Amino acid sequence: LPELAQAFFDGIGIGLEKRGIAFNKNNAKALYSPRRIAVLFAEVGTEQASQKSEVLGPYLNIGLNAEGQPTPALLGFAGKNGLSVEQLEKTTDNKGERFIARSERVGAVTSTLIAEIVNESLAALPIPKPMRWGNRETKFIRPVHWLVMLMGGDVIEGEVMGLKSDRMSRGHRFHHNKPVWISTPHNYVDALRDAYVLVNADERRDRIREQIEAAANQTGGSARIDENLLNEVNCLVEWPSAVLCSFEKEFLGVPQETLIATMETNQKFFPVLDKDGKLSENFIGIANIESKDVEQVRKGYERVIRPRFADAKFFYDADLKQGLSSMAEGLKTVTYQQKLGSYADKTLRIAALAEIIAKNIGVDPAQARRAAELCKADLQSRMVGEFPELQGIAGRYYAKAAGEPEAVANAIDEAYQPRFAGDAIAPSKLGQVLAIAERLDTLAGGFAAGLKPTGNKDAFALRRNALGLARTLIEGGIELDLLATLIKTYSIIDESMGEIAYQRKLAEAKGGDVLDARGTTTPDLRPNEILDFILDRMRNYYADQGFTSAQFDAVETVVGARTSATQTLKDNGNSAALVSAPTSDIAVSLLDFDKRLKAVREFSKLPEAPALAAANKRIRNILRKAENQIPTQVNAELLQEAGEKELCAAVTAALADTDTALASRDYVAVLSRLAILRPQVDAFFDSVMVMDEDPAVRNNRLALLKQLADQFASVAEISALVA
Repeated sequence: LPELAQAFFDGIGIGLEKRGIAFNKNNAKALYSPRRIAVLFAEVGTEQASQKSEVLGPYLNIGLNAEGQPTPALLGFAGKNGLSVEQLEKTTDNKGERFIARSERVGAVTSTLIAEIVNESLAALPIPKPMRWGNRETKFIRPVHWLVMLMGGDVIEGEVMGLKSDRMSRGHRFHHNKPVWISTPHNYVDALRDAYVLVNADERRDRIREQIEAAANQTGGSARIDENLLNEVNCLVEWPSAVLCSFEKEFLGVPQETLIATMETNQKFFPVLDKDGKLSENFIGIANIESKDVEQVRKGYERVIRPRFADAKFFYDADLKQGLSSMAEGLKTVTYQQKLGSYADKTLRIAALAEIIAKNIGVDPAQARRAAELCKADLQSRMVGEFPELQGIAGRYYAKAAGEPEAVANAIDEAYQPRFAGDAIAPSKLGQVLAIAERLDTLAGGFAAGLKPTGNKDAFALRRNALGLARTLIEGGIELDLLATLIKTYSIIDESMGEIAYQRKLAEAKGGDVLDARGTTTPDLRPNEILDFILDRMRNYYADQGFTSAQFDAVETVVGARTSATQTLKDNGNSAALVSAPTSDIAVSLLDFDKRLKAVREFSKLPEAPALAAANKRIRNILRKAENQIPTQVNAELLQEAGEKELCAAVTAALADTDTALASRDYVAVLSRLAILRPQVDAFFDSVMVMDEDPAVRNNRLALLKQLADQFASVAEISALVA
């Protein structure tokens, strides 16, 4: 409803602007309620602005013959513009004097154009499935029963949706079920308020919030007001009235997330929390009427919620009897993805990964494995079957009930974080380990099974998983070689897929002889493809924090160059080759990426940055054109010009100063120190010819420039900062 009303509002504004009708945008507003969509435009011009036009015609020597009489060309020009020859004027340009047709068209009266504008706006509304009603051919999202179009105190004549315009609106369906006279557009909101309709959505939302808070205060607690739910309820009522209700305290033994989900999702009620922030036995419903017998409304709300709570309690009790370990066994019968096997297969892979990651970052590997073994078990619970949004949350409760360590139980829930855009990452390190392992398996498995997202298709939410993985590593401050871990993940995936394919063939052969198919399911493994995919998701993540695309490119270029070696890694029947491939030279850490990017942003603020970035780009272009191999060291004896000697001394000093900072990954210090070299770099390019005729001198100068460029590139490719 809000989107529809806004689109209608935008369409009217576009129609007015297109026709040159002035209006005050600041006082214009979209108004809506469940029974009406309206727009109110203040200070609208009563007519279109006059339109002046000038059309250049033939020159005098063409428009007039020798006797000074109009030629056919001039007569045709005058007739085409609706003027006589006598009405044409003359003007002069650089070629001489010529005829010109000047005219002024009086603008149309606004009221005669409104119906056309409204119909255009309605036709452009984003309604995927419009409906017809009665015997009419017109279509809309709902049947249309009345039409009000006013300009000032006058009714705008016109027809929309088969209805003729009027000044009679309608009030609240129960409180004021009769026509409402609208004297002027400015009186619209007040007139409907008097008829028990709050057509201003902001006013209606504020009243709902105030009433909810007032009702919660009566209990000594506070209301849980989810903004999405508040906006939804705001679109369901025209005259909101809060009703305080309650339920039996025995239901509080059920996990409060379950009860809250039932109240908010199914019934659109607002839970009330006690002073400690825990769910109380009270809740608040929003009626669309001020009832004369509120007690009956209250009983109705309580009556509809009781069976749902009873079901939730039954599911919870039954799940406790079954136990989380038993649920985990049931995952063997639930298919995750055909090539990737069951959820039990996925759990085994996550457990193996979690143990490896835990060892790398100093988390108890035994706890990581145990949490991973149970992390998907609640998918077999009755509770999650009824409330899918409780995945992980239900598992946490069942793990605690089963006597699992609190850290393990909490990690089962935290593994799903971040659940949505803007959600926090897992708060504990164990939870972060589980979140990373789960997302790595999902990403690597998805790519190995050919499920890479295309367009708007992303069945396994790989984009969201990639961003969640990146955020967990960066915001969790986790130092992890992502490239090596991805390669290990692929190895585990490959082994798992091979075993799954082999077992499937055994089952199909019903015990007969089967060629062992294990280890041959993923012939072309490219972990860097997932790295590129993750980095692509990170671009918007950093853009939201104010980083520019050029700054991101500067770091991504360096990381991409370091990982390009993995592009040619293929399985060829031996995934062990992949596992042994990573070295410290091609290790990739997203936490390190974050540090580099922040250093580049700080460098960009320096006054020397633009000139050094441009010089770096020039250096890269020069080095790219070099025909021979460039020496790794600079020969001081071959330095001839003062400019190159000064630059060499400055670069040598800078290398000595920055090596320690580089080793400790203090990238801000590295770039800040290199920025001091700008005077020497400028002087070098002003006074030194790099491509000297002497090959030895030329190569020596190239070596000097390469040293400088490589030291910058040890942090980022700063040449990307300039177009």
